[in-house]
Formats: sequence, structure tokens, C-alpha cells
Amino acid sequence: MKKLSSIILAALLASGARAEVQLPAVIGNHMVLQQNTEVSLWGKAQANAKVTIRPSWTKTKYTATADGEGHWKTTIATTSAGGPYTLTFSDGSKTKTELTDILLGEVWVCSGQSNMEMPLRGYPNQPVEGSAEAIAAAGDNTGMRFFTVPRKSTNEPQYDCESEWKQCSPMTARSFSAMGYFFGLELYRLLKIPVGLIESDYGGTPIESWMSRQALDATKRQHPEAEQGMKGFQAPCGLYNAMICPVKGFTAKGFIWYQGEANRGNWYDYAELQKALIALWRQDWGNSEMPFYITQIAPYLYNGAMKRLSALFVDQQYQAAAETPHCEVISTQDVGEGYIIHPAKKQVVANRMAWTAATCDYGIAGLPVNKPRFKSMEQKDGKLVLHFTFGLDDYYRGGAEAEAASRQEYFVPRNPVKGFEIAGEDRKFYPATGNHILWGKNTIELWSEQVPHPVAVRYAYRNFPEETNVVTQLGLPLPSFRTDDWEMDDL
Repeated sequence: MKKLSSIILAALLASGARAEVQLPAVIGNHMVLQQNTEVSLWGKAQANAKVTIRPSWTKTKYTATADGEGHWKTTIATTSAGGPYTLTFSDGSKTKTELTDILLGEVWVCSGQSNMEMPLRGYPNQPVEGSAEAIAAAGDNTGMRFFTVPRKSTNEPQYDCESEWKQCSPMTARSFSAMGYFFGLELYRLLKIPVGLIESDYGGTPIESWMSRQALDATKRQHPEAEQGMKGFQAPCGLYNAMICPVKGFTAKGFIWYQGEANRGNWYDYAELQKALIALWRQDWGNSEMPFYITQIAPYLYNGAMKRLSALFVDQQYQAAAETPHCEVISTQDVGEGYIIHPAKKQVVANRMAWTAATCDYGIAGLPVNKPRFKSMEQKDGKLVLHFTFGLDDYYRGGAEAEAASRQEYFVPRNPVKGFEIAGEDRKFYPATGNHILWGKNTIELWSEQVPHPVAVRYAYRNFPEETNVVTQLGLPLPSFRTDDWEMDDL
């Protein structure tokens, strides 16, 4: 009789557990929901149960029906930024699930490897510039919220993870991604509305780890065998399964990405891999136009300062962005530290990224986003005369807007200019002497006694170029570039 009672009690408890609406970790107290849109909600309930959802920001009631296994998913409309609000879920039973302290605002997903993972407090012996002041002031930013996906790799896609949304405070901010925090902080300052940040990153990981098997196999690569030997947290698809699947579909504005150091060895495939990852994540989030902002890997010694593998990789990053709508690269040409692969100037780069998002996605004009890019070159009297354009890559692709943007920004006149190499038909590069000429037209003239008839130029085209000084008047650096497509033997 006692055994039978225990069985009945267990059944009743199990039944009660099934009757209560269960939500994934990313849908919880203190979360930020994307404002002015239809946001996705999902969870579990009793099989075939009717789930009722009541947001406190509207009188509208929403319903969803669970399938035979208890899974349900729906969308609800959000209004303009504000809060705090509540969100109540019920399935007809006496037990209700209520979420509190919900804000409506802007949501961004922060992902990549160690330079995105680097917390605001820094790594041992590797500080983050300005972190002490930022941590001390974090308690003032009550409209910022954080969700950190636990670092894990699995062979199969995961439905959920163990985490929770946290309110901004000195204790929570210090452990959050420095890059993500400063990006969110600048948006919070500019927009003056709540900002929610989802951090999903893992140091030392290649891009292949962040993609699904189907997407990876469909990617056109020169050497797909490069992924052989990737094990543990570097295993292909493992981080996508464990760290993207639990949050994919949580409605967000866009992505910021800081990754690539682990893929320098197969740099030749990176543009295709980056484009495939962007397409995959946009599909997962149900928005083919979600902004995706890429952080250029910073200069570092790697296998030698004078080698060029890093520059080749950066070319791939810019190529991927140029071939992908609503995608930009944020330059880090001026923040590398040589012997420290995690630059301390996270706020400098994060601010540039936030200004780009504020310009492209929120329509705030006048911010310092007009980065310089090489436009054209002409030979003249044994010299090379270079012309540049300014603006976001979307402008750089041509048209009247490109011309307008190019007239709004100028180089700082530093003569002689440093960081250029030129070559003749023999394909041997020599350091170039150069000057800014034609003030207001952003033109640079280069020459070398060793190259009487130059035909090609490279700028900052090294792992760690020690002397480069071409910047705009608002401090944005000229990214590395080359005009040739010659094979290299100094990788």
C-alpha cells in the first residue's frame, strides 16, 4: 500500500510539472525584448495544451497550442521601448508562470573567440583600458541587461542552457564581455533606451565550431580538410550546437562578431565561411537582413612581425563584408599590441562598432564612421598617386552617396606618410617614401629610388606593421590593403 501511494504521488507530481508552462533560460526575468516588432517566444507545456500569454504592456492576449510532445512556439507584438513589464504564461491549470522586470528595447548578440570573451575586468596580466571606471559606474546603467551562454561544446543541438538574465551592476558588468559591454553602453548612451546583450563566445575557437553541419558542408572551400584534427571545443559544429541553438530565434536587432585568429591557417577559405555563417544565423533568427558587424583582427606578431598571413586574413574579412548586405568591418589597424593578442583598447573598437550600428540601424547622423578605403591608383613620373574614398562599405560600393561621403572626411596631413611598400614588374617590394598632396582631395603620392617604374602598392600589409600613420581627422585608421594579387612566399 505504501509503495502504491508513492507511485501515485510521483505520478501526481510529474503531472503537475508537465502542466506548468516551462520556458528556456533565455526567456526569463530581467530580460530585454526587442521593441516595436513581433518577438518569438517558445517553451514546453502539457501535450496539446493551450498556452495563454498575457503581456502587461498591452491588453492583447496571445495563445499557442503545444504539439504532441508539449513543445509550443509563437510570436507576440512589442511596443516602443519601456518597462519594467510582466509576462504571464498559463495552460489552463491553476499554476501560472510570471516573468517580471522585463524591458523593451534593443537586443544584440555578441559572439566570437577570446577577444569577444575577454571580460571587462580583463585577463590575468592583460588589462582592459578604462575598465575600472566602467565597472565603478555600471550601477548607473539600469537599462542594460546581460545573458551569458555557458561555454560548452556538444555533438547534438541543445534546446536549452543553464543561465539567466542579469541586471547591470559592478559585479555583473565586470564578468561580461568587455567588447559587448562597451558596445551596449555606447548604444545605451546614444539611444537612451534599454539594451539587452546576449554573450555567446569561446576563446581559441575557429569559425567552423560556430556553424551547423549542413551549413558547413554546403560551403565552397578550397581545403575542407583543414577542419580535420579539430577536437574538443574546437570541433566543427560543437559550439553551434551548445551555444547558439539554445538562443537562436530570440528576437534581436543584430550581431557583433570578433573572431578569426584561430582561422589564420586556412585564411583562404574564410570569406566563404564567414558568409555562410552569416546566412545561417540570419536564417536561424528568421531575418535575412539582420545587421552583422565584424571586428577586424588586430595586428599581432603571430609567426613574425614581417610575415603577411594576418593581412591576407583581413582581406578575407573585408571581402566577406563587401559581398554581404548589411555587413561592415570595424577597423582595428591602430590598436594592436604586438606581444598581446588581446588589445586593451576594447572601448575604442566597441565605440566604432556602436557608431556604425547607430548610423546604419538607428539613423543617427554625423557620427565618426567614415573610414578611409583605397579607391584608385595612377602612375605619374615614376611615382604612384593613390586616391581614397570615405564612408561605410555600402557607400564604398559606388554611386553619388560615395562621392558625397568622400567629401565629408579628410586625412590628417602627416608627412612623410608611413607604412607603404611599392613594387615594379619584378614584384619585389621596397619601403616607399610618401606625402599627402592636394589637401582636401585625400591623395597620397609614393615613390622609391629602388623602384623607378612602380606598378603595385601595399599598406600595412604585415602581421604587425610597426610604422603606419594614415588616419582621418576623427581618428579612424586606414585599413591594410594591397593592389596586387601576386602569390606570396613570406607567410
